[in-house]
Amino acid sequence: MPETAAADGDLTLRPLEGDDDATGDHAFAVVWEGEQVGRVEVIEDGSGDADLIWAVVSEYREVGIVERALRMVVAWTFENLAVQRIETRVDDADRAGVRAALRAGLRKEGIARGALIGPSDRRDTMVLARLRTDAEPDSRDGFIALLNSSLPTKRAIAQGVLRDSEGRVLLCELTYKAEWDLPGGVVDPSESPAQCVVREVREELAIEVQVRGLLAVNWLPPWRGWTDATVFVFDLGVADDELLARTTLERREIRSLHFAGEEEWEERVAPYNQRLLAFLATHAGPTAYLEDGLPAL
Repeated sequence: MPETAAADGDLTLRPLEGDDDATGDHAFAVVWEGEQVGRVEVIEDGSGDADLIWAVVSEYREVGIVERALRMVVAWTFENLAVQRIETRVDDADRAGVRAALRAGLRKEGIARGALIGPSDRRDTMVLARLRTDAEPDSRDGFIALLNSSLPTKRAIAQGVLRDSEGRVLLCELTYKAEWDLPGGVVDPSESPAQCVVREVREELAIEVQVRGLLAVNWLPPWRGWTDATVFVFDLGVADDELLARTTLERREIRSLHFAGEEEWEERVAPYNQRLLAFLATHAGPTAYLEDGLPAL
């Protein structure tokens, strides 16, 4: 192997040969201004996948050395090995390590919960990876892909208020929780909230509804183990008297349907929906912004 595998100005990667401590097939010393400040290893198993591990002296971790070293070793791997995917796992609490891997072009893929990282040490670890076919991280497409993999996500829910001729609200009695809820569900990727509520009603009740306007946007804080979410509450108008007879329920999720008046909400729906429905009962517009079912502005 050459004395220098890769170089970037004052930073070089030098192959480590005959190193009893090397745990992989390809180990490199990270050398900055002539001093070894860490090591990085690529471990391949012949399947086209490879693992990437590294260790850098702590005082050098915040000056960009890790990012530069990882970029070089990833480029070296794709140039010299028959590797299609290179993966690394970083302690989820190690924000500097996750950031360095991202800047080196590895995309976040998820959390490996309670992963074994030592003989008796288990922690949540962030899984990051790069494919040979991925756009370069400094390109427009590559930069957007990195952001899409790492930016925070928030659950979006779309629900609808469908009333009968007496003003009662249609509620779904669900199979998986005690509280009745408005029809609707979680918004799919690349789906608008308005499209979502129409699709969910079609899939779960087998009827077509029309979105007539946005009544409220309701932010829900964490509740009973669920993380926070943003709910788009749409006006679905007034149902005709034959609507319930036309429905076909998705039995895995919906046990039955009920038009419920205000006197039933307290017993049947979750507290945040009690507040939401009570607000909407007297609110004529415009679209409201709520937090946990209460006006926030």
